[in-house]
Formats: sequence, C-alpha cells, structure tokens
Amino acid sequence: MKKRSTRPESFEDVLDAYLARRGFLKAGLALGAAAILPGCSQSDDKQPSGEPPLSTLSFTELPHDLNEHFAVAEGYDAQVLVRWGDPLFENMSGFDPRAQTAQEQERRFGFNNDFIGFVSLPLGSSSSDHGLLVVNHEYTAPQLMHPGSPLGTQLSAAQADVDIAAHGLSVIEIKRVDGQWQQIKNSQYTRRITPNTPMKVSGPAAGNTRLKTIISMDGVHTLGTYGNCAGGVTPWGTILTGEENVDGYFNGDASQTSEAENYARFGVDVTYKNWGDYHPRWNFQENPNELLHMGWIVEIDPFDPNSTPRKRTALGRCKHEGCNIYITDDNHVAAYTGDDQRFEYIYKFISRDRYDPNDREAAMRLLDEGTLYVAKFHDDGRLSWLPLVYGEGPLTEANGFRSQGDVCIDSRKAADLVGATPMDRPEDVEVNPVNGRVYAMLTNNSMRAEGQTDAVNPRAHNAHGQIVEFWPESGDHRDATFRWDLFLLAGKPGTVPTKYHPDISESGWLSCPDNCAFDLHGNLWIATDGAEKSGVADGVWASEVEGPNRALTKRFLRTPIGAELCGPFFTPNNETLFVSVQHPGGDSSFDAPDTRWPDFDASLPPRPSVVAISKRGGGPVGS
Repeated sequence: MKKRSTRPESFEDVLDAYLARRGFLKAGLALGAAAILPGCSQSDDKQPSGEPPLSTLSFTELPHDLNEHFAVAEGYDAQVLVRWGDPLFENMSGFDPRAQTAQEQERRFGFNNDFIGFVSLPLGSSSSDHGLLVVNHEYTAPQLMHPGSPLGTQLSAAQADVDIAAHGLSVIEIKRVDGQWQQIKNSQYTRRITPNTPMKVSGPAAGNTRLKTIISMDGVHTLGTYGNCAGGVTPWGTILTGEENVDGYFNGDASQTSEAENYARFGVDVTYKNWGDYHPRWNFQENPNELLHMGWIVEIDPFDPNSTPRKRTALGRCKHEGCNIYITDDNHVAAYTGDDQRFEYIYKFISRDRYDPNDREAAMRLLDEGTLYVAKFHDDGRLSWLPLVYGEGPLTEANGFRSQGDVCIDSRKAADLVGATPMDRPEDVEVNPVNGRVYAMLTNNSMRAEGQTDAVNPRAHNAHGQIVEFWPESGDHRDATFRWDLFLLAGKPGTVPTKYHPDISESGWLSCPDNCAFDLHGNLWIATDGAEKSGVADGVWASEVEGPNRALTKRFLRTPIGAELCGPFFTPNNETLFVSVQHPGGDSSFDAPDTRWPDFDASLPPRPSVVAISKRGGGPVGS
C-alpha cells in the first residue's frame, strides 16, 4: 500500500481540499489551466433592475498598458509632488545630476522613494490639507544616477558617498493650497535621515555583546538606517520603517566571521555595493558584527527633527517589509510585519503595556516590551500564533539562545525551530480599520516546488503571488488562534490558476501584490511589483473586501515602464492618495533610459517621485 503524503502534491490537490472546506464552487479547475474562484462572501444578488450590485468603487477602470508615462483613471489628477534630487531646504539650486555631492544629497530628496506616511499638522489633528510626509528611500540604482552608468560595485569614493546619502528617509512639510500640494521649504520639521544618522538600539537586544562594533562600543548607540522598504504610522504620530535587503551592502567574507550561522540564515550571498571599499564599517573582515545592527523596525518621531530614532528589537530581526499597528479593544498594541524573502514568515507583536492616547511619551516605549509571535497556517483554515520567547520550547541555550535578545537577533532561526509556515514572500501586512481583518500581500515564490505547496501557498513555481486574509474570531488580536482565507490568487486568468471575482474585467487582473492601503469604506487598494513580467505596467488596483463585489479588482493607475508602485497612503478624508513611483526606467541606463519620466527633459534621467492623486472637482478618491 502506498503511503499517503502528509503534504498536498499539486495545486489541484490543495484547492480540492480548500474548496471542500470553504464551500466554494469549483469552475473548470485543472493544473496549468485558469481557475477563477469566487470569494467566500460572493453571492448572486443583483439590484432590483437586474443590474450588478452597486460598488463603493465607482471610478472608470484604467486599461492595461505599458509605456513611458504615468496614467491614472479618468476624472483624476496626478501631481508630481517631489522627485529625487529636489531641494528640501530654502536657498538651494536646482538639481544637476552631473554635479552631485554627498553634502548636497543630504539636503535633497533621496532616491527610490518607497513607503509614504502622512501625519497631520498640528500633531493630534485630523487635517487632510496640512501635514508631514515621511518617505523611505529604499535603495539606489547608480546606473540611472550617474553619467557613464556605473554599477553599485564600481562607484568611486565620491559616488559611493552620494550613494550613501541618497538612502534613508525624507521628512517634509506639505500644505494643500487651491487644490495643489506645496512643500514648505522653511519648515522646522524638514529632515533627511541617512545611513549616518545617530540612532539607538532599544528593547531586548540593546547592549547585547553581539551588537558591539567599531561604531558601537556599547551595543546601544549606532548609526543610520538603509534598505528601508515599507512602514507604518502609529496612533501616537510616529513613523515605523522596515529595514529589508540590507545584506548586500557589505564587502568581505561573511562565512569567516563569528556570526557565520546568522548571516547564512539571513541570506548573505551577494554584494551589490562597494561602500566597504572606502568605509570599514561595511567590511565583514574589519567590522564583522555590523550587519546585526540592520534588519530592524526603526521608530522615528517626525515632529522632533532633533530626536534620535530607535531600533525596536522586540519586533525581531529579519528582512522587514514594514510594520503596521492596530490597537486592541483593551488598548494593547498589535504590530504586524512580514519578512520579505522566499519561504519566510509573518510575525505579530503584542505589547506588554496598554496604549494611553493622552501619554505620547509612554506610547513611544510600547514597542520595547511584549511578546513576539510567528504564524503557522493550518490547512483547515486555522492560524496559530507561536510565541518566540526565550526559555520556551526549543528557544534555549541548547540551540544557541542565551537571552531574549538572542531570540530577537536570530528571529528567523527561532521561527524555524517552533515550526512556522514558510510563505511566498510576505510583504505588506496591514489591518483593515473597518472590518478588523489582517491582509498580507504575498508577492511571489518561483522557487516553491510541487512537493512544497500547502493550502495558504497552493501554487508551485508561484510567479504571481496571492493575498491572504486572517482574523481573530473573537475580535481580539491578542488571541493565539485566528482563522484565515485566501482573498485572491493573482496572475492572468487563462495562463495560470487564479482566484478572483467571476466578473473581473480584462484589465482587472494583477500580478505580484506588494503594498496596500485601505480607504474609508475598508476597500483594499493593492500596489504591485512585478506585473511587467506579464507584459503590463505595475500600478494600483482596488477591490471591496466584503459582499457581492469581494475580490472584484479594478485597475486605478499605471506606472511608467520599468517602475514599481509603492507606498499608497490616503489623507484622513481620502481626498488625496499619495503614491511612490520607484525606479522608473528599470534596468536601463543614465545615458539611454527607457523613459525620462517625470520631467521628459533630455538633460535629466528618470527620477523616482511621489505623486499626489485627487479627484477632479473634489471628493474621496475611488468613489
């Protein structure tokens, strides 16, 4: 008798079990063929007239395309608000990419803007016309920044210093005047945060011997942040930024350091910057523990430009996409984050102390004490949150952990040992403020083999990703057990098995969900990174999450060729949607770019930019 496998072996096996459990209807499902499956809230209800049910997303869908330009749905305006190289302070000259210096770049908007956070001014207000914009600068593309198109491993000392200064974050004050957003260049809040900005390590790993380096003799005081991907805005008005792909900034042989095991688990294998040629800080042989200072969630107070950002080690160390906060009914903080690499994990942190909206100083300590959990998805629709606590289960000295600080430094190893579910690149993980459910963007995982599939990651060689929805049945985000569901399986119907609303249009399908946002109705706005592999531009799609239009995704905007769309963020009244257009021109060069967006000036290369989108004539975006 053949032994029955304990793991489904194909997409068809997985979905058979999944559909039976969830009560879905199966429509023409076959491995390698298209399958469009209705969502769990789907119904055949129609309006009395027989027309499809009304949607809160009434914009006219934008068709698929791929060209040099940025495009948004009919009836909307797109204002380029700030671009790489734009001066952030008064009395600065215009941008000349042929005359860059590190000193100048530290006073200009950085490269490859990603996460966007908008916080209203004054602090504590809900203004939608005046606030601070905080923007991540994830990484640089030197071949698009400098004449001659050098690669990141070919930079001169001066170019490397410009490169360093173009990372980090920008904080700018903006105000809407006569329907147009303006930057306030004489603002007291304007700030550039770079890899050289003084910071502190806080939480369980602070002062850990492993964090002592040539720039941090005490394992507490440190410098800078880079590789900043997504993030979040806290209820107390601070910014959380996630340090993601930080390993490729180092020269030397990581396997010859005392942290060889950690670095191997962290994925150190490629160097794409030569900063270490000029600064020993980024050389493994001269500064072997420096990488342990990276891979954290960093909390920044944008209202105090003299404040010291804190690396919140209680949230674990991995390749954080971002971090988003939800306040439980009893005022504990629930923080969700995804580790953006193939076969990595989804995490939850629950604060020890309660949030007091009248005590901002205390709120800025909430992320230092609490319990970190990692997700295990069961094929029957349950999700178990497994605690990562020193001394519990396998997290003991026998496995190399000597403290909770070690658990946080080695959170990937800890998650492996407790049996978490390896996911298809978890990126943005956010709580819908309307229905209280959590939505995780899983971008793709082409390395998942047939025998590695499970119900939550049901496709082998997954090139298009999926969105997973999970929630506590009691409504309490502190619960150790949740339920989960597949919201959609992305990709082009007819080419791969997919899961959307059955009425999806020819332009409604998407590929590689990355970031997300929610509007005032609780609709999900999905940004993508990788749709060009399917022949269409990246951009933003929107969908209702409940009722008869659940998973009926509609394209709202398109990026220029080579670009991905990052950081969608609404003002409190939903009348402006800010988005980041990252790396327009893709892998082309300074001298021969695929597009010159947004300037279309022959003297300028393409420039990553933040765009503010509003409805012509006013009103909430999308409806």
